[in-house]
Amino acid sequence: MNEPAFSIPAHTAEKAMSLGGLMRTRSMVATSLGNGLEWFDWTIYAVFSTYIAKALFNPADPKSALLSTLAVFAVGFVSRPLGGIFFGRLADRKGRKAVLLSCMLLMGIGSLMIALIPSYAQIGGWASFLILVARLLQGFAHGGESTASYAYVAEIAPKERRAFWSSSMFFSVGLGSILATLLGAMLNRLIPTEQMNAWGWRLPFYFGALLSVAILFMRRGMMESDVLESHLARIQTPSEWSKAKILKCTIGIFFYQAGVGLPYYIWTGYAAIFAITQRGMDPSKAFLASVFAQIVYIIATPIWGRISDRVGRKPLAILYFIAVAVLSYPLIKFISGDPWTLFLAQGLMLALTGIVGGTMPAILAEQIPTRYRSRILGIALPISVALFGGTAPYLSSWFSGMKLEWAFNVYVVIIVLIAAYVVWGWKETKGIDLRDVA
Repeated sequence: MNEPAFSIPAHTAEKAMSLGGLMRTRSMVATSLGNGLEWFDWTIYAVFSTYIAKALFNPADPKSALLSTLAVFAVGFVSRPLGGIFFGRLADRKGRKAVLLSCMLLMGIGSLMIALIPSYAQIGGWASFLILVARLLQGFAHGGESTASYAYVAEIAPKERRAFWSSSMFFSVGLGSILATLLGAMLNRLIPTEQMNAWGWRLPFYFGALLSVAILFMRRGMMESDVLESHLARIQTPSEWSKAKILKCTIGIFFYQAGVGLPYYIWTGYAAIFAITQRGMDPSKAFLASVFAQIVYIIATPIWGRISDRVGRKPLAILYFIAVAVLSYPLIKFISGDPWTLFLAQGLMLALTGIVGGTMPAILAEQIPTRYRSRILGIALPISVALFGGTAPYLSSWFSGMKLEWAFNVYVVIIVLIAAYVVWGWKETKGIDLRDVA
């Protein structure tokens, strides 16, 4: 038998496959680190909100200044949907990599702006205006980052390990939040209060801006999503989905995210505040217990992702929503003034929350064709986060203050059961090739 005129030596093919796998791994790491930095910047604002209030708002009314600072934090949630919509469409047309580079650049600019803004004593109300602009810019970038990164990592991941790879997104979210909290504690311990008020609070924002430059260089070397390139290379055909089907998918993902975001923000951001304000727990001990509970979360997230790649997405997602409906209220009631009760309740709920951290990017990417993936995620996710996640701590606190904790729990149960119903209607998509999603 004649040998073929040309063949690729086996060792050359293996080397090419190895280099391709290394490129995918590096791209996943660069995306995860950037996602973690976004959440570091997002969290550090809340951690240093009291110092920002004194420096950039009218110090004559400290209570009003703090409320204004927290209001600016909330405004960031408003601009996230705008960033998701804008960058979602751009990512489907121009590529994921370009959007991820742009969002990291904007986030770094926002951090540097906050670090450099002159104080209220120097420029008056302009200081308050500039911090508002910086937070709007960061929220806009955050909406685009989460939208493009979910789609991107799911698309470059090996299909048989898609959930495990995608869990890096939420692993990095937890890591970024913990790093911000620990940095806040360290600076408060090392720098005297007077100097913290004067300049110390600016250091984390300089640090965030510097890290964004490093991650920008890392992201320059990322590969483009080969799933998206494969789609763009084909001859463009009329829309595969009707507008009604696109709307139905968007609404389903909106309510899925509501079921995820509402309990997530309660158990990551509000649990410690609840223990302090409603149960009289010592603040330093409460935050320490919360940090350990969040460590449980980042450990659990990739484990659940690995399990999902074996047993599927639907069983785990439905398990999570049912668990929240059953356990959330009893565990809130379980928290007392003792720090161990907060750690046990929050740690258990965050261990379960690792289910969505380990499966969410994968299950969402597997529901939407490449043609619409980023734009649907860009509409559904940020709007749902703003309406349900962003309001969760306020509503929970308000209901608790009115002695109506049960009513808030009814609200939570209704939302998570709707989310469970949405997932029940989805097909099991474990191991599917994203090019085949129809």
